[in-house]
Amino acid sequence: MKRISLVSLFACFALIMSAQDDVIRVNYKGAKPSISDFAWAFLSDYTYDEDGDDCLDEARNATKQAWIRHRKGLPQDEGDNLTVDEKNGYVVYESKYDDDMVRIEMCYWNESDGKHKLFAYNVACFRNGRHDPGQFDGLLFYRYDNATRKMTYCDTPGFEDQYATEDGSWISYSLPRTGKDITVTTWLKDGSTQKKTLKWNGRRFSY
Repeated sequence: MKRISLVSLFACFALIMSAQDDVIRVNYKGAKPSISDFAWAFLSDYTYDEDGDDCLDEARNATKQAWIRHRKGLPQDEGDNLTVDEKNGYVVYESKYDDDMVRIEMCYWNESDGKHKLFAYNVACFRNGRHDPGQFDGLLFYRYDNATRKMTYCDTPGFEDQYATEDGSWISYSLPRTGKDITVTTWLKDGSTQKKTLKWNGRRFSY
């Protein structure tokens, strides 16, 4: 997938706004859903435009196409890589083109009440190894109900998501493949980075 074009600072919120009021049914076999079940339910959830075509943003559609190839046992396109870690409940899709890369992650957490799970979808673009936000960058959360087998879009649990600082530095998020915490990286204008950790307490995150 070629690089997603850059737009203004506020364009990264388009992804979040499009998910408002979204409710997704999660189909699965066995005792409980896996990360594959959550990922496919999310990637398959879309509306149709007036021509009957499905409305997926470029990043989500590219991940869906990679997932379809994965399900069929087909090789990924050149520059693309999809990792599905069922044991750790984590998925990452990376698409590289020249000096650009888009990284798309999905994972979930078991909530402490034993009745819900939290699913996350995260998009971050990079150029020459540094965060360089694209149109669809953003972090989404859905809360899954074990009883209804549905997950519903929810606000960031316990923290306010930010994508830039007042001085113009960018902020990116990394979902955990191991452990339970989210890494927040601030890409400073002098070329350095600062990292913080959002710690999971079984229901929400906090610094």
